[in-house]
Amino acid sequence: MTSPPSEFSALLATLGRHGVRFVLVGGVAAAVEGAPVSTFDLDIVHEREPRNVERLVAALRELEARYRVRPELRRAPTAAPLTGEGHHLLMTRFGPLDVLGVIGKGRGFESLCRTARRRKLGEFFVRVLDLETQIAVKEELGFEKDRAMLPTLRATLGMRRARARARLKRKEST
Repeated sequence: MTSPPSEFSALLATLGRHGVRFVLVGGVAAAVEGAPVSTFDLDIVHEREPRNVERLVAALRELEARYRVRPELRRAPTAAPLTGEGHHLLMTRFGPLDVLGVIGKGRGFESLCRTARRRKLGEFFVRVLDLETQIAVKEELGFEKDRAMLPTLRATLGMRRARARARLKRKEST
């Protein structure tokens, strides 16, 4: 995926404009890394440091974000809960956005940054969780939907490694 769909681009651009530090995870991250998957929401793990949470809240305000649970309440996210490890399942004017404090077994922003790759998506750069870590997280979670995606992620990783080996072999033979 060279450029995400326009609704995801709009979400990412808004987060970027506000200087929010995050790692892209979930289905969009898998697609960016080459997996043939579809998804209907954007998942991020944000840095929970207070200044970043303030920037995140400002971006969510611009996005008109509201919690998807009990939508009739029209509850907007606030800073205090966003400093925790919880999951915030939001609806924005550009579609669903899941703002996650941690994924897997307590993997937060700092630990995910170690394996995230910086990718250019359209006109901006985003930290995208690598396939190896995506696979590890899905194995840790063990939910049915995560187990169902594992063969696709593993096959994509295998193809990527095979292409890298072939490139290396061609390079060595020249």
